[in-house]
Amino acid sequence: MNATGPLAALRRALGPGHRAAPVPVPGDRPVALVYRGRTREDRDCADTVVGLLAEGPWGLDVRTTGPKGDLPLSAATLATAHLYAQPGGGDLTPAYRRLEPHRQAIRDFVHGGGRYLGFCLGGYLAGHEEGFGLLSGDVGQYIATDGATVRTEDDTLVDVAWRGRPRTLYFQDGAYFTPAPGSTVLATYPSGRVAALVAPCGTGRVAVVGPHPEATRDWFDDAALPFQNTRDLAADLVGAVLDAGTAPDD
Repeated sequence: MNATGPLAALRRALGPGHRAAPVPVPGDRPVALVYRGRTREDRDCADTVVGLLAEGPWGLDVRTTGPKGDLPLSAATLATAHLYAQPGGGDLTPAYRRLEPHRQAIRDFVHGGGRYLGFCLGGYLAGHEEGFGLLSGDVGQYIATDGATVRTEDDTLVDVAWRGRPRTLYFQDGAYFTPAPGSTVLATYPSGRVAALVAPCGTGRVAVVGPHPEATRDWFDDAALPFQNTRDLAADLVGAVLDAGTAPDD
């Protein structure tokens, strides 16, 4: 990704005298940043998203950012990127407390043309109350809604309709989303609540999902759940936020 366009404004705003930790020099491939937190759960979720993005067909240069990432999470680092991914892992309130200092930098990145990809916790963090304020619609806890088919915070499975087709996904207390004008709904829970959507944000784009379509076989084995291969749905979500969509498998 070159240094022109809306994201270059972030670099210019830093000024010529700004001193910061080294950041990657953009090359021919667009940079995707994946947040990697302090806990083992954070790191496991991040590494799964890294694998998804690196193995996909999008030609991304995948880097990690955050406390246990290769790069610091900052406006300067975000200015080199095309996509910022916020994986699952952990509870909303403590996660937001750690990330709140970066709220404005992430908002500026997306409003300036960047892409935000949020899985589970990352979906919650796209909201306003304890989040980056990237979605204009409501974000809430699916298991607390009327008609929810899952009532436990434990790791389990949830049924959704993904682009109208029934699928079963790994689920751990994921969010629902309220679509605003301009949003594209990718998946709904059986109650009709939205499980995944893509929405504009400034000149950028946001894609969020409550369940975990990115989950790999070891996730299901660790939770003693029957394996569901839903990586095609995760790829569909990534493609949608990058505007390079891939249709889910039949």
